[in-house]
Amino acid sequence: MVLKCELPLKGETRSATRVRRVGRAGAVKRLLCAVALSTSSLVVPVNAQKAAAPSVGTVYAERQAITKTLDFVGRVEAIDRVVVQARVKGYLEKMLFKEGDSVKPGDALYQIEKGTFQAKVEDAQGALERAKANKTLSELQLQRKEELLAKQAGTVVARDEALAADEDARGQVLQAQAKLDEAHINLGYTDITSPIAGKISRTSVTAGNVVSPDSGPLTQIVSQDPMYVTFPVSQRELLQAQMNGRAAEIKDIKVRLRFPNGAMYQQEGAINFVDVSVNRATDTVIARATLPNPDGTLIDGQLVGVVLEGGKPDERVVVPQAALIADQEGVYVFIVEDGKAAVRRVKTGGESGANIVVLEGLKGGEQVIVEGMQSVRAGQAVMATPLPVALNRS
Repeated sequence: MVLKCELPLKGETRSATRVRRVGRAGAVKRLLCAVALSTSSLVVPVNAQKAAAPSVGTVYAERQAITKTLDFVGRVEAIDRVVVQARVKGYLEKMLFKEGDSVKPGDALYQIEKGTFQAKVEDAQGALERAKANKTLSELQLQRKEELLAKQAGTVVARDEALAADEDARGQVLQAQAKLDEAHINLGYTDITSPIAGKISRTSVTAGNVVSPDSGPLTQIVSQDPMYVTFPVSQRELLQAQMNGRAAEIKDIKVRLRFPNGAMYQQEGAINFVDVSVNRATDTVIARATLPNPDGTLIDGQLVGVVLEGGKPDERVVVPQAALIADQEGVYVFIVEDGKAAVRRVKTGGESGANIVVLEGLKGGEQVIVEGMQSVRAGQAVMATPLPVALNRS
């Protein structure tokens, strides 16, 4: 049956249209036309609502051998640190180093004017020669007094006086020699050299100034390789380690560093010292590790993360950090199950490289969504595209 639905003619009102429709058959026809028009108007929206399933990128949750780790916050310290100061007072003639450069033991750093100190050396040398001359004279006089006493032509008192004068002359020689040595030492202090190998800081005094022991530090030198890293360990963690019998295995613990930007330091170190007392204010014990620093990457005073690795590895499930989503109930991930997105609540246990260790919620092998999760809802059909395995191991 074909219905012909009439519409008002141009310029014709709806009342005029109804006049042209006559009888019961016309009314039924109008009802059927209205139903048909309404049904046809619903076809487009229904089809439009049938959207294609979103495409998502996935990786497979893997089981990997994870080494037990503990994280701390530590600070880099130079093993050797020297504050360079003037040991004599004088006019600073030269600064002989470039700030920030590496120096070796014996390298010249500053030079103080030598003239005054050289003159003091020569003055002390003259005083020593005079003292030696007096000693020679006192020895001759003592010898004569003893000869006269032996011939009974002299007195014991005269011999004793000559002996005392000779001893006094010997003391004056020793005193003059000491002053000469002191003058030589002070002259040597006019050349300020590096006592250790390391990097030198900026200078606080430039040439042209008068320096002295009271002038304060001129500069500072810190050693570079190896370096110390000190970090506090809580009393609770220390006791737990002792209960687990790990105290004797301290030499087997690997120490790694994490920089503030998340990058890991390439060199590994070892613990070489644990303090003998607990800090009462923080209830922590200071531990110290030694790490090689051949490229000078570590800087004295630098704040770093300290990662201790020890014990036998445990097999754990790991997923990329990008897969984790947090809400008020905790942390969860989306997985693809039977072509649909499903939610899995997880409990995490720290980082493993670029991945996150999952302690509960996943068994391994699940297809975890890491890309396109913004448009995904639980139970929604999705088109999963496995991403390269390298992404999961980055």
